[in-house]
Formats: sequence, C-alpha cells, structure tokens
Amino acid sequence: MSKEPVQTDAAPQAIGTYSQAIRAGSTVYLSGQIALLPGSGALETGGFRAQAVRVVENLAAVARAAGGGLEQIVKLNVYLTDLGNFPVVNEVMASYFSGPFPARAVVGVSGLPRGAAVEMDAIMVLESG
Repeated sequence: MSKEPVQTDAAPQAIGTYSQAIRAGSTVYLSGQIALLPGSGALETGGFRAQAVRVVENLAAVARAAGGGLEQIVKLNVYLTDLGNFPVVNEVMASYFSGPFPARAVVGVSGLPRGAAVEMDAIMVLESG
C-alpha cells in the first residue's frame, strides 16, 4: 500500500520531521496539532478555550486538504497539560463534532511543544471509490 503526504498552508507547517498527515488508502492519519496560528507559527494567546478551538481548526484544515472533514474522523486523541480543562474540551468538541462522535482518548501530559496547553491527533476514514 502506498502512502501519500498531505500538506496545506491553511494549517501550521510541521515543526519537526513529520507530515501534517499521511493518507494510506482510505485512511488518513493526522499528526498532532497544537494551537499554532497558520502563517506566523505563533502560539494562540487567548487562553485555553482559544487554544482548543485553534487546534480543532488546524485539524479541520488538514482534514480538508486530505479530501475529508471533521465528520470523517473516527478516532481522536487529546493531550492536556491540565486535566481540569477536560470540560472545556467537551464544549469545544460539541461545537465542531456531531454524533456519532469519534472514539476518543484524553491523556494528561507534563508538557507539550512550545508551551501549548492542548494537542490533538486523529484518524480519518474517507469513503472509498
């Protein structure tokens, strides 16, 4: 099976040796997104909710570049530096995702790149054919 990189200027450029996403057949693996602003690469400074929104917007941009959207995400991993922000993640997700919601894991971590408070990665399945 071949793998194809996905790249878009509508999301922050990779800050390491990885692709924004990789498409393998009808499955797309979206790399972790933190709250970097596309273009400038600066970290969103509007607080946790603004960071969570920016992360979802970045994931959505990469999903669109791969030919899909948030509605095709089947698995979402969320990494939080403060698990006290879990309710805000639920609120933000409810404003972007509808049922059936993707399978999800939320993990507390001691730190994230660039001092971000939240990171998310995802798996998306596109319609075949």
